[in-house]
Amino acid sequence: MKKLATFAGGCFWCMFKPFSKYEGIEKIVAGYTGGYTKNPTYEEVCLENTGHLEAIQLTYDDELVKYDELLKIYWRQIDPTDGGGQFNDRGNRYKTAIFYHDDKQKEEAIKSKQELQESEIFKEEIATKILPAETFYTAEEYHQDYYKKNPIHYEMYFKGSGRYNFIKKFLG
Repeated sequence: MKKLATFAGGCFWCMFKPFSKYEGIEKIVAGYTGGYTKNPTYEEVCLENTGHLEAIQLTYDDELVKYDELLKIYWRQIDPTDGGGQFNDRGNRYKTAIFYHDDKQKEEAIKSKQELQESEIFKEEIATKILPAETFYTAEEYHQDYYKKNPIHYEMYFKGSGRYNFIKKFLG
């Protein structure tokens, strides 16, 4: 059965690639969610006055990949203790959040967050919010599959932002 999963993990460019290699993930879309402006543009979101977070929305087949597996992938891409953005990217639009689409996703997200906190991988409190899914607005085409369209710039950004070293240090 096809389902949706929505994750905000800082810059949406960096969230595509980790999910793209898993069987059962049929589509990944970069976009904006969690705000109050209808049909926001990238420029508007960058001004920090729409309330939106950069996010990705996955369409997946839950018979091939389970939601708890998607959560495990998600947690390995972010610094869940950073409430002010991600790595060198600061501001509301770069905050982390899991947007659940039903009660089962909510329960699994809460459970996974609690397990991560109890694992003591991180000494600080997990700051990632778990929120009900809201309208998801697709980002401009040039943001979609950015790592494929601009591989050199993507790699420079991924490493230069601090994300690469953080993942390597904390998550292996």
